[in-house]
Amino acid sequence: SRAGAAKGVALLGVRAVIAESFERIHRSNLVQMGVLPLEFLPGEGAAALGLDGTERITIDAIAPADIAAGATARVTAEGERGSVSFEARIRIDTATESEIFFRGGILPYVLDQLIA
Repeated sequence: SRAGAAKGVALLGVRAVIAESFERIHRSNLVQMGVLPLEFLPGEGAAALGLDGTERITIDAIAPADIAAGATARVTAEGERGSVSFEARIRIDTATESEIFFRGGILPYVLDQLIA
């Protein structure tokens, strides 16, 4: 069911998920579907930042070289009440996960391996 949840998110066109924490397997499943898992930094969260879920979210571009232990991405949330920018921790935890994510998910990654 958790793998199905990540597939559903990807099929809906979601490109990133921001949460206060992730269950290990769900975070991994998101990466394998090509969805970027981001975590609020400690002490932050939707409520602390005044987010209500109606905001338009923009995440600054990241590159494979940007992925390192503890790396963050700049997130901007724009809504009717204004705009708020914050850092969120990138939860791509291994070099292999980084390669899978930047190839678009596990299927393109495996196909590239087979072709090579």
